[in-house]
Amino acid sequence: MDMLWNGWGDPAKAAPLPDSVTGLLRDLLGVKPSTTPALSLDDIQVPATTASPVALKALAEAVGGAEHVRTDGESRLRHTRGKSTPDLLRMRAADVTDVPQAVVLPGSHDEVLAVLRACAAHGLAVVPFGGGTSVVGGLAPQRSAFIALDLRRMDALLDLDPVSRTAVLQPGLRAPEAEALLAEQGFTLGHFPQSFEWATIGGFAAARSSGQASAGYGRFDEMVLGLTLATPEGTIETGRAPRSAAGPDLRQLILGSEGAFGVITSVTVRIRPRPEVCVYEGWRFASFAEGAAALRTLAQDGPRPTVLRLSDETETFIGLAQPDSIGGDLSQSTAGCLAIAGYEGTPEDTALRREQAAAVLTACGGTPAGAEPGERWAHGRFSAPYLRDALLDVGAFAETLETAAFWSRVPDLYTAVRTALTDTLTEAGTPPLVMCHVSHVYENGASLYFTVVSAQGEDPVAHWEPAKHAANEAVLAAGGTISHHHGVGTDHRDWYVREAGPLGISALRAVKRRLDPEGLLNPGVLLPDHGLTD
Repeated sequence: MDMLWNGWGDPAKAAPLPDSVTGLLRDLLGVKPSTTPALSLDDIQVPATTASPVALKALAEAVGGAEHVRTDGESRLRHTRGKSTPDLLRMRAADVTDVPQAVVLPGSHDEVLAVLRACAAHGLAVVPFGGGTSVVGGLAPQRSAFIALDLRRMDALLDLDPVSRTAVLQPGLRAPEAEALLAEQGFTLGHFPQSFEWATIGGFAAARSSGQASAGYGRFDEMVLGLTLATPEGTIETGRAPRSAAGPDLRQLILGSEGAFGVITSVTVRIRPRPEVCVYEGWRFASFAEGAAALRTLAQDGPRPTVLRLSDETETFIGLAQPDSIGGDLSQSTAGCLAIAGYEGTPEDTALRREQAAAVLTACGGTPAGAEPGERWAHGRFSAPYLRDALLDVGAFAETLETAAFWSRVPDLYTAVRTALTDTLTEAGTPPLVMCHVSHVYENGASLYFTVVSAQGEDPVAHWEPAKHAANEAVLAAGGTISHHHGVGTDHRDWYVREAGPLGISALRAVKRRLDPEGLLNPGVLLPDHGLTD
C-alpha cells in the first residue's frame, strides 16, 4: 500500500478536526477555510519522462526486468519530495517540478550496484527512497534528471542471532513489518518514531532516527552494529564486532549520510527481548522549567523510564500531548505541564522502576496524573501527522521543527526558537500558536520538538520560509544542533555547513568525491551541490 499522495499515511485513518479546534483556530489565529478546490490525483498532469530509452533499458537490465522500472505519472508523482508541510502544500498546488524521471526497484545489493553503474553511464542522479517520510527536503535533489531508487523489494529479515541478540535487516523493510518479524522470535527493535507506520530501516539509519522510547532503547544509531553500503565505486561493509578499536568507526560516516555517500543495503541491529508489560502514565508539573528539571534528574541519576516526555504549558492546554483526543473540552484543561513516563520490561523490573521514578518525580514537584494520560498518549502516539493534514484542510498552516542542546542551554534555546517563530510570523500578519515538548532525554542534554500553527497567508510556502530561517538562526545562536532526529536534507543543509565548519565539510566533500566521483547520489542533500571538485 502506498502513502497518501498529498498527505500522510493511510487515508482511512484521517479524521476531520473537531468543531472546538476549528473555532479556536478561527478566533485565536484568524484561520480561514481555503476557497481553492481540492485536487484529485487525476487532476495532476505529470510531464512525460525525459530519460532516454537507452538509459531505461540499462536500468531494466540492472534490476531484472522492465516491470521494475516505472515511468508512469502516478508512480513518479508518489515519489516526488517528502512529507514536510511545504512538500504537501506544493503537491496540493499541483507543483511537480521535482518529479523523478523514473522509479527503479532493485531486489538485491548487486542490483543496487548495477543501477548505480547504469546511472553513472547515463548521467542520472539517484535518490534512495524508503518510506518517503522525510520532512526536511531529503528527497528533493538539486538536479532535474534523477531516478527514485525505491527499496521496497529489499524487505527481508536476513538473519537473527538469538545468542548475540542481533538481526540483519534489509533497508526497504518498514518498521511495523520489522517488528512483526522480530516478534515471531520473541524480540523487538524498540524503535518507535512518529513515522513508525511508514518509515523503513534504511531510512532510520540514513537519517539517524530517534524513537519515542529512546530513553530506554536508545537512538537508532546506537542500535546499529553493522552496515552494508553500495556506492558507484563499490561496496563498504562495516561491523565485525560489537565494539572495535580498529581505526575510526566507518558506521558513523554512513549513519546520517542521507544517501549522499551511497545506498544502505543491509543493517545489522541490536535487538532486545519483547517486553512482558508496557505501562504508561502521566505526571503534572507547575511549569515547563520545573518539569524539565525533573526529567534531567531522572536522565542523569535514574531510574530512567523507557519513555520520558514533557509538554510545555501551551501544548498541554491545547491537548497536543494526546493528538488522538485533541479538541476535547478546553475549559477542563489543567494548568501546568503534562509529562508522560513509560516503563517496559518484566513485571518485576517495571514495578521497581515505576516506584523509584515516582519518588524522584514527586520530590521534584510532580503530581501523579494516573494511567489515563499515558494510555491515551500511547494510543495516539502516531496520530500527529494525520492531525497536521486536518489542519491544512481547514486553512491552517502547521509545521514542526526540532533541535537538541546540553541541559544548561535548553532554557535559552527554548526561548530563542519560540521568540523567533512568534516574532517572524506575527510581523507577517499571522500570529502563531507555538508549542513545544521535550521529546528525548540524555544524561547531558535533551531534544526540543516545536509545533507551530498559524493562518496560511496568501502564499503559505513563501510565508513559512522567513520563519523557518529565523528559527534555524536562533537554534545555532543559542547553541543547539540544527537537527536532533529529522536530518539535514536541503532545508537544514546551509546551517549544517556552518555547524560542521569549513574543514569538516571539506573532509566530507573528500569522502563524497571518492565514493561518488560524478556527484550523482542525492545531489544537494546534506552537502551543497557545488565545490565537490574543489
